[in-house]
Amino acid sequence: MQIDVVLPCLDEAAALPWVLGRMPDGCRAIVVDNGSTDGSAEVAARHGALVVSEPRPGFGAACHAGLEAATAPVVCFMDADASLDPRQIPYVAKGVVSGAADLVLGRRRPVTASAWPAHARLGNRVLAWRLRRRTGAPLHDLGPMRAARRTALLALGLRDRRFGYPLEMVLRASEAGWRIGEVDVDYLPRVGHSKVTGTVRGTVRTVRDMWRAA
Repeated sequence: MQIDVVLPCLDEAAALPWVLGRMPDGCRAIVVDNGSTDGSAEVAARHGALVVSEPRPGFGAACHAGLEAATAPVVCFMDADASLDPRQIPYVAKGVVSGAADLVLGRRRPVTASAWPAHARLGNRVLAWRLRRRTGAPLHDLGPMRAARRTALLALGLRDRRFGYPLEMVLRASEAGWRIGEVDVDYLPRVGHSKVTGTVRGTVRTVRDMWRAA
């Protein structure tokens, strides 16, 4: 089955060659350029990705633009910073493709201590706890690598266009009665500086956006 892989992107030119070079057969990369100034869009195009421009700032805006551009039955989301290995996409999407699950999230397992700073891990833990209480889904991570069916995702009517988008997706999916699962994926040190987990301020901003979505 064809899978479209949405990669929200803001200045990830250094990471994109590795990421796009590891895209599995049957997976089409959709790189959503969210205002990059480092030539990310050109790099993505040279490496065979479908490039979508989303001028509205915001992680959720980029994710949703990619979802709207997708045409495959199954859509996977992942970061474009080389912190996640595209070769694990089929493993994350397996439950959705087989019909055993409606939404599957990759639970990040850091391969080194530096891959996931302590402040970011703590923020994620708090949000995952809140999500378990709200939905009853056995989730331990709001992982950015996730898979679901495209038409069903569009039908959820997601509204958040900032960092609350991933959490809203899980909440709306739970309210719709979706079967939500989780599988382990490797979490690698990202290429370049993180806009989210690289600083305490960035993490606090992300947690705030997600908390509001919850």
